[in-house]
Amino acid sequence: MMARFAKSGATIGQVAAAAGVSRATVSRVMNGQSTVDANMAERVRAAAAELQYRPSTMARGLSLGRTNTVALVVPDLGNPMFQQILRGAVAASEPFGFRFLVAETAEHADAEAEIALEARLRCDALILAAPRSPEAVLRELLPQVEPTVLINREVAGLDVPTVRVDYGAGVHSVVDHLVALGHRELAYVAGPRASASHALRVRALEEARERHSSLRVTTVPCGSTVDDGYRVADEVLASGATGVVAFNDLVAFGLLARLNETGVDVPGDISIAGFDDIELAHYATPSLTTAAVPQAELGRRAWGLLHQLVTNRGATSGAEIPSRNPLVMPGLVVRSSTGPVPPARRLPTPSSDRAGSARTAAPGGRATWAATSDGWTLTADDQPLTRYADGESMPGVHSPRPYLHPLHSLGGVAMTQITPTDHRHHYGVSMAVADVNGTTYWGGRTFVRGQGPTLLANHGRQHTVSAAVVEGGATLSSQVRWADEHGWDQLVEQRRLTGLLLPEVEAWALGWSSRLRAGDSDVVIGSPATSGRPGAGYGGLFWRLPFADESSVLTADADSEVRAHGSRSPWIAVERRTGDAWTTLLLVQPGDVDPWFVRVTDYVGAGPALAWEAPRRIAAGTSLDVELVAAVADRRLDAADAADLAEFAVARLRATAK
Repeated sequence: MMARFAKSGATIGQVAAAAGVSRATVSRVMNGQSTVDANMAERVRAAAAELQYRPSTMARGLSLGRTNTVALVVPDLGNPMFQQILRGAVAASEPFGFRFLVAETAEHADAEAEIALEARLRCDALILAAPRSPEAVLRELLPQVEPTVLINREVAGLDVPTVRVDYGAGVHSVVDHLVALGHRELAYVAGPRASASHALRVRALEEARERHSSLRVTTVPCGSTVDDGYRVADEVLASGATGVVAFNDLVAFGLLARLNETGVDVPGDISIAGFDDIELAHYATPSLTTAAVPQAELGRRAWGLLHQLVTNRGATSGAEIPSRNPLVMPGLVVRSSTGPVPPARRLPTPSSDRAGSARTAAPGGRATWAATSDGWTLTADDQPLTRYADGESMPGVHSPRPYLHPLHSLGGVAMTQITPTDHRHHYGVSMAVADVNGTTYWGGRTFVRGQGPTLLANHGRQHTVSAAVVEGGATLSSQVRWADEHGWDQLVEQRRLTGLLLPEVEAWALGWSSRLRAGDSDVVIGSPATSGRPGAGYGGLFWRLPFADESSVLTADADSEVRAHGSRSPWIAVERRTGDAWTTLLLVQPGDVDPWFVRVTDYVGAGPALAWEAPRRIAAGTSLDVELVAAVADRRLDAADAADLAEFAVARLRATAK
């Protein structure tokens, strides 16, 4: 019978006594040596388990001449890529009883060799992940720290096993994806200059330029962190690129954060692609298109090579280590951060938010609609004026609906914005109604009396049933079905969008008319104001504009936001200054005037309100007509000019419709 001992702090001597063997026998069994009789070894293991004996790692290392510890040296532990490499290596090494010591160089290439040497002195072997040291330094270092395995770095002439990622293939897949979407002007947001994978990316981009003769790639020096990407976002925009290849996902996250702050739509205005596919890439806003690298697999393969080196150390020189330089292939993961090149950039026309000091002369032809792969585009003399999208791909909580975006002045100034950071559910110009029989076609949170804004499962959807270009191309006519959150039809809308150049006044006009018809039951249109939130009577045709250096509003009898909000002026003018240049959006209600909902302080948006203080009813089988005329000019207007332009734009659109 085995002797009984306390289960805490058991020693090798206690295990030996319990099993009836010598200490040397216990040591041989615990170290995995096969020279002990099987029955005796089983008694030793049973005694060790009973006593919860754990051999001293230090003592075991001294007896075996090794520590069973491996050092992993990485340039940046904050990068999830290297965390996943560590996770893969640890998981693969665990069955063999090895542990990992991790050292970070914090992207300091000049300290890397010293850190690696110190780590190797404490461990049996070394994995160097993406080392930043110059090749000459690595040539001197690697013989001193063997056995060693490299990740994402090769040193010519040295027989050091390497696990490599085919970064060239990954870059090619990203570029080919962007080119297929129509992008020809790309920005490469570069990684650390000392990074070997950065050099591989640069080489792949040069090859891509050779394959795509019309491709232009601008390199923006950056780094490898979120802060680096955030810092260079403005420079990326200034490059004029429509698509971005970021060094890694972290850099892409920084870009997305800064672009969201400045109201730049991704991918509507610019597409962003990353590299690595770290875990958070799926949860970015928008979710990130990226070249996916099996990161944990890199760690597993590195451990496999290193374990063979450690196992075969001291063996004959003829011992073989297969697959010394395995190549890991990335795979493209397409998500929401990439999309077609903006229509305004498909042709060499201005499209920035800055109008130059001189206005662009109005085209001499006429504005016409044409179907495109992503909706319908209104152009004049090959100059894109706006795009009309069906909105089917919008998130459900935004109440999917057709919308106009981008929309520009003749001088190329952006006059619409979608999914801004302050209100993600705002989409350019759209028929957005907050409450139709309890269903929201506005998006986002719904105001509930006694609760305030609350996210409800009541988001409807506007489906485009049919669309056709009529009146010689000037008008896009469509039928839109309004379906509630359960898919039941509430309204059927006949919608007409007419574009018209006004060369006499260096402007262009857009007419939007909608006839909303109720079915077999009454339809009641409400708003937060009718639900108890004073002043929040929004809902109807709503126009969201980007911020500018200065924004103001003018009506027929007022020149302030406070007086314009809720007024029944026949027109309002939203004037915006960027630098020294002004643009004006003139909105006109040609028929019966509903109160205006106006914002220029918290954000810039305006439109006539269908339910300002009381609900609006559309009786079963009857219709409600909603009409808005917009004129866009690259200058500031006074009240008299605005009134004249309003009358002129309405008259010209009326004549076009005859």
